[in-house]
Amino acid sequence: MHKKSRARTRHRRAHWKAAAPLLVACANAACRQPTPPHAACRHCGMYRGRQVLPPA
Repeated sequence: MHKKSRARTRHRRAHWKAAAPLLVACANAACRQPTPPHAACRHCGMYRGRQVLPPA
C-alpha cells in the first residue's frame, strides 16, 4: 500500500459540502414560521392540522 498524497485526499473530499437545512413554511396560517418538513412546528406545536406539542 502506498500513502495517498495530500492532493488526492483533498480532491476526493472536495465534494463534502454541508447542505443548508431544508425548511418549509408552517401549515398553520397563524404561524407560517420556517419548519423542517415532516416535523411538528417548534413555534406553535402543530403538525398536519393537529396540536401535537405545547406551544412554545
